Amino acid sequence: MNTNSNSYTIIYASVMVVIVAFLLAFVNSSLRDLQGKNVELDTKKQILSSLGIKDVKDAEATFSEIVKGDMIVAEDGSLTEYEGAFVTAYEKEAKENGRVFVCEVDGQTKYVIPVYGAGLWGAIWGYVSLNEDKNTVYGTYFSHASETPGLGAEIATEHFQGEFKDKHVLDGENVGLSVVKNGKVENPEYQVDGISGGTITSLGVDAMLKNCMGHYTKFLTSK
Repeated sequence: MNTNSNSYTIIYASVMVVIVAFLLAFVNSSLRDLQGKNVELDTKKQILSSLGIKDVKDAEATFSEIVKGDMIVAEDGSLTEYEGAFVTAYEKEAKENGRVFVCEVDGQTKYVIPVYGAGLWGAIWGYVSLNEDKNTVYGTYFSHASETPGLGAEIATEHFQGEFKDKHVLDGENVGLSVVKNGKVENPEYQVDGISGGTITSLGVDAMLKNCMGHYTKFLTSK
């Protein structure tokens, strides 16, 4: 075959495309399980972080030790064991009566609830851990897809997340836990200062907490 002909060039290019596509598919298939495990481990680290447990050497073992139950909230607010595979994204669960992780930290029961919402540029999400009374924040973890560094992205910092500790969730039957404009806190029992210069992302966190935690009212008020 004439290697300088157009047909040779087309055949050669086609064969190379097929080979490269096969190799990419093979690598993707080979790494899929590992990628899935890494995503699962990262999710477990986020849940642990909401409990103030960070930088552990073996997050998998720590998660198994701390988390006593992955639970579903029933209509009456009671909890039943979730029997499916571990979930790594809780957008659906956070927007309806969904999931609660029952944990034990230093001999005390804690409840971790996933939350999911929208910031200025994309998705925001996190986990809110509560004390045994189901109404006092023990800790939080928030993250984002694409918020502005130094502004909205500050929701992922320990400083912002630490402001939620010991705040109350419910004000009567409504979610009182909220984020207000920076410097405008009037009720420190429930309110947290928003991020200066990150107003829209702060409002997103506020809406996320109200929308998601509001679906757990029956659980939060159950004995």
